[in-house]
Amino acid sequence: MKNKITIVNLALITIAALATVLNAYQIISISTDVLVGLRWAAIAGLIVFAIIKRNLTTSILISMVVGTEIGYDFPEIGTGLHFLRQIFLQMIKTVIAPLLFATLVTGIAGHSDLKQVGRMGWKSLVYFEVVTTFALLIGLFFANWFKPGAGIIPPANLNAALPKVADQTWQDIITHSFPENIAKSIYHGEVLQVVVFSVLFGISLALIPAVKKEKFVAGIETLAEVMFKFTKIIMLFAPIGVGAAIAETVGHMGIDVLKNLALMLATLYCALAAFILLIFVPIMLFARIPIIKFVKNIFEPVSIAFATTSSESALPKAMEKMEKFGVPRQIVSFVMPTGYSFNLDGSTLYLSLATVFVAQATGTDMSIGQQLSMVFLLMLTSKGVAGIPRATLVILLGAIANFGMPEWPVLLLMGIDELMDMARTSTNVTGNCLATAVIARWEGELDDEKMHLSDKVVEEEVIAA
Repeated sequence: MKNKITIVNLALITIAALATVLNAYQIISISTDVLVGLRWAAIAGLIVFAIIKRNLTTSILISMVVGTEIGYDFPEIGTGLHFLRQIFLQMIKTVIAPLLFATLVTGIAGHSDLKQVGRMGWKSLVYFEVVTTFALLIGLFFANWFKPGAGIIPPANLNAALPKVADQTWQDIITHSFPENIAKSIYHGEVLQVVVFSVLFGISLALIPAVKKEKFVAGIETLAEVMFKFTKIIMLFAPIGVGAAIAETVGHMGIDVLKNLALMLATLYCALAAFILLIFVPIMLFARIPIIKFVKNIFEPVSIAFATTSSESALPKAMEKMEKFGVPRQIVSFVMPTGYSFNLDGSTLYLSLATVFVAQATGTDMSIGQQLSMVFLLMLTSKGVAGIPRATLVILLGAIANFGMPEWPVLLLMGIDELMDMARTSTNVTGNCLATAVIARWEGELDDEKMHLSDKVVEEEVIAA
């Protein structure tokens, strides 16, 4: 039955694609209604296939196709679906703080190995610093090679406003990492502050006598299990949230923006692709991490991050997937949330690329020495990204102000920021998933047997339960 449906789907998709191409190149004139009908017939077949297969990855992929078609054929409806994306993001955000708290505290207090926490801390920071520095340098290289900002004429009218940027010293960034009120930190979604609180709480709990802490640790461990089940239930809504996010993007910006990308957008995508091939792939080979199996495991969280442009939306699923991949929970729960503050590879690469773009657009001559000093500045300031609303934009404006450059090119970047955010957020999530596996290998705790079987393990059927 599945094979017959697959053959019918392939036939419908081929006919719809062929008709669209022939009409686009004016080889055969086909009415718009017929083209729309053919495309929706192919999509209907894909939806039936997703229902029969009952697989989250397949459903997310197909929902992205459906969302694109809705945004293209019915832009007003597509734009109006933003509330579904918002519902998905809000539900995910309810999970993050209790999940981080429960997994971190259980990992630290449950094993009572405080030396391992210290080791993971310095190993993670060294790894993050090395990888993000490479990201900055690759962004710099591609900006000078492609020159996306060269020859831009300043627009007479820019109907947008930039946020006010308060000067942030390195002391401010460090201070911001520590919570003054844990409830306030949870409310504002301050991931790093929740991590700091959870680590200190876990260490404190590990220091009290075993008799007193055992019941408390067992309770927190139960909370972690509940939050993972909660995440599985929320993920049933993921295809709808992801499809709505794509429909909103296409409905708002049009399908042309997905085909005819500006040079800046192409430069960013090429730079990120080069970064993945030149940095991530060698790291995986060196750490003996099977590339294909790793990609299969992270596909779901990365596709969620791509569609929603939110790293937070992918965090619970990414943690679950990496644990399934063979990384111990105490390492996943420590490294990944920390990486969300210190290891945002895609955002860091974008910052160096965008700063040079502004220099090129405004005709500011930046020597190699100035560009390297800019890299050093971004290497420090980008570490505070997680604690700042509209983070990359604010950090970018701060870097521009530091070199005395005009701000108007940033307004141009804001026009395609959503599409750039898709790529850099996906890279952020990929980098943090990889970081957990690398640190686990460094600690000698990566479960190779579990890792090699990870793509064969059937996920629990929450619907049936």
